[in-house]
Amino acid sequence: MIIAVILGLAYGASKLFDDKNKSSSSSSSSSSSRDKDGSWNVGDCGGPDPDDAPDGYRAVDCGDSGATFKALAVMDAGILPDAIQCPAGTDLIIQVKITFGSGGDKSGGIPSKTVCGRNLTGTHPGDAGAGGGQLVKGDCVTSTAQEVPCAQAAGSGYKVLDLTKGEKACPSGTTEPMRLTLAIGRPYDVICAAKA
Repeated sequence: MIIAVILGLAYGASKLFDDKNKSSSSSSSSSSSRDKDGSWNVGDCGGPDPDDAPDGYRAVDCGDSGATFKALAVMDAGILPDAIQCPAGTDLIIQVKITFGSGGDKSGGIPSKTVCGRNLTGTHPGDAGAGGGQLVKGDCVTSTAQEVPCAQAAGSGYKVLDLTKGEKACPSGTTEPMRLTLAIGRPYDVICAAKA
């Protein structure tokens, strides 16, 4: 009930301010600015935001020398941790927030969108087995379910065969079903794994 009231008040406040007082910033120590309404689209590019260094991001033209990633997906922001699942190959996740007024506080704001980005050059930690991004089939984990590059998992690590809600849904070949602690919003509770 309180959240609904707060969101209602924030929406009303947004109608009182014009677009020039609106900016976007993101959680995960990132910020992003797009056009005047803060929108992002699949295929848009972004790069480091010097006004929000070291972890801020802003939208730039894909041909700009400052472009470092391209948006693979843009979806509504989630309030619950782990509720957003980006597509495979996502190297960078930016939570875009809308803030009102001219204050410089980039840590506040109302979550509006999540941008799932892929690096334009260099390494791709979001690729299956590379040891970064969100956990996906083909990744490797330790015995404590921490993601590691598959190149480092030989002998002591496990290969992720699937991510499911329960152990019974694990595919054949699973030798190590890892039940995770409850995380509201996460679409899986079990890592179906086998020795790497």
